[in-house]
Amino acid sequence: MKKLTHLFFCLLLNLFFIGASAQKIKWTSDNSGFYNAEKGEIIKYQLPDFNRIKIIGANQLTPEGSGKSLDIKDFKFSQNEKLVLIYTNSKKVWREETRGDYWLFNRETNKLHQIGKGRPESSLMFAKLSPDNNSVAYVSNHNLYVEDIASGKITPLTTDGTDRLINGTFDWAYEEEFNCRDGFRWSPDGKSIAFWQIDATKIKNFLLINNTDSLYSYTIPIEYPKAGEDPSACKVGVVNIATQQTAWMAVPGDSKQHYIPLMQWIPDGSSIMIEQLNRKQNEAKLFLCNPKNGEVKQIYTEKNNSWVDVQTTQNEGWKWINNGKDFLSLSEKDGWRHLYRIDKTGKETLITKGQYDIISLEAIDEKTGFAYFLASPENATQQYLYKTALNGKGKLLKVSPSDEIGTHEYDLSADAKYATHSFSNHKNQQVSEWVNLADNKIIKEISSNKTPSGNVEMIKITTSDNITLDGWIIKPTPFDPAKKYPVIFYVYTEPAGATVKDAAGYASTFLYNGDIAADGYIQISLDSRGTPVPKGSEWRKSIYQKIGVLNIRDQALAAKEILKWPFVDADRIAVWGWSGGGSTTLNLMFQYPEIYKTGIAIASVPNQLLYDNIYQERYMGLPQENKEPFVKGSPITYAKNLQGNLLLVHGTGDDNVHYQGAEMLINELIKNGKYFEMMSYPNRTHSINEGEGTSEHLAQLFTKYLQEHCPGGGR
Repeated sequence: MKKLTHLFFCLLLNLFFIGASAQKIKWTSDNSGFYNAEKGEIIKYQLPDFNRIKIIGANQLTPEGSGKSLDIKDFKFSQNEKLVLIYTNSKKVWREETRGDYWLFNRETNKLHQIGKGRPESSLMFAKLSPDNNSVAYVSNHNLYVEDIASGKITPLTTDGTDRLINGTFDWAYEEEFNCRDGFRWSPDGKSIAFWQIDATKIKNFLLINNTDSLYSYTIPIEYPKAGEDPSACKVGVVNIATQQTAWMAVPGDSKQHYIPLMQWIPDGSSIMIEQLNRKQNEAKLFLCNPKNGEVKQIYTEKNNSWVDVQTTQNEGWKWINNGKDFLSLSEKDGWRHLYRIDKTGKETLITKGQYDIISLEAIDEKTGFAYFLASPENATQQYLYKTALNGKGKLLKVSPSDEIGTHEYDLSADAKYATHSFSNHKNQQVSEWVNLADNKIIKEISSNKTPSGNVEMIKITTSDNITLDGWIIKPTPFDPAKKYPVIFYVYTEPAGATVKDAAGYASTFLYNGDIAADGYIQISLDSRGTPVPKGSEWRKSIYQKIGVLNIRDQALAAKEILKWPFVDADRIAVWGWSGGGSTTLNLMFQYPEIYKTGIAIASVPNQLLYDNIYQERYMGLPQENKEPFVKGSPITYAKNLQGNLLLVHGTGDDNVHYQGAEMLINELIKNGKYFEMMSYPNRTHSINEGEGTSEHLAQLFTKYLQEHCPGGGR
């Protein structure tokens, strides 16, 4: 149900620097420069002068006998920068290309050799060099392996992995809902590895059916725990490299009734720290675990009346400071997402104070004693870089240029000295550059355009419930305020995504095939309560057990205010969305048919009981305890109220939001004598972009339906 990142290809927020890929900047170990892959070569840029040094040439990355250099998907240097792991021949696992082949290049010997040779092609995942650079660990076919670099000897560290007993990586639900993929961590001394084991053997299969690729149809099983079904059992083990013996961490409770979304070694290697979430995800506990015997000690707990977000300071866990004595964590316990400093006994210190949210922690500079983070205390549609003292006694200091009003993105070096910086706003003012944060000086300008353009406006709508929603609007071109125009609302409204941001490219009806403004449409999007915007936890969590009710009311009441505008045609009001936005579209069409006359719902969830347990139970509770919120929030409950024009779109191969829901809704609409139109895309996934011509066809379908049922132009 998450908003799809691929749909926002039009956004210009993540600018590329000097040919860098969409991945984060690969800083050198001393943070004085960065590495980049260019035309099969690995280049080093030395800052601040950007001296270009070829580190590894394409000829050095050409396997013996192949005649062709490796196609570099990703790479990582060892800490001493003498070895580099090259990731290539990558394949998708659900959402991302996380399995492929790995090659190791030794800069001292000028030798290149394949890691995991003999394993199936493109089967290696998350290969990592040991801290002593003597071996490489990786996952293949759900087992964990270690390979000695000098001898090439491969040792299996687990042997029980199957398609459903998963070592070192995760099942569908963990990946989709916790963004968990890489499931193992080297110990600081390189003598052991901590890893997750997911037991999905009890998870029922959901069967996708392929009717087109063979004479007889066949099914595709997906391990998919729907709302109310038990999660996969999860545990963490620490395997000794020398003995291949595993000690399992004795985390208390039923492993099938809780989650472990985070695990990390503490810097001195004496313990690993684990975060455990209960099934309802409203209580989080931190445990320090003895890696030798599995004994655990609870050091911290946090509870919430709705849910506890899995907030960390970096992708793989917590940021440790003060020589490994303290760690940093984000929490909303005081109503705002703030940064806390916690020691190993659980004693905490609030670092950031005030009525604002940290959007993300970007870097820690212990030398000067500052934490750098993105926030926007005054306008939730914007984003700026700030810093404050790590001791919790400093002021909030704005780092982003004060004359650039909008959205700022940064990629900071670990010491917070250098950074890439991009800025944009709804007026299409855009900047991309490199900066030295020590003196806040630009060291290289990539591009800069401060001339405003376009016709996007940022708006605020206050409803009769006295709730103010941020939004954007694009008026027709040309626009005559004496005429009345149709409105098309773009919606999402669920906790997994927002649609409004003061940034270039955010405001658009991206599926429309043509110039929608020139064709006479007013385009609007609004973020209602429940969306993950920096307005405090009350805003975000007021939607608990009210998805499909509270967010829908906010949208409808805001639309009623917009209908009061003299240039809006109340007879031509359309709404559309994808995934959770498709669900919102259905609910608006069914619950408020007097407002919305035309709807296009793509990959929607008509019945919340059909979606996965981690997402749906986090925001709605357990259906076996209280099913009423699920029923009240599901569009299918109100399908009998349909009055307007409705187009349903779904891929039959959607592993995320199953086609099953579309068919159940179709039955309900038929039962109630409701006319609608339907387009299914055979074997397409949630993104509906596979296969030649698919994206173009969907855009044409969208455009034609809108034009026919909600024609543009002023009247």
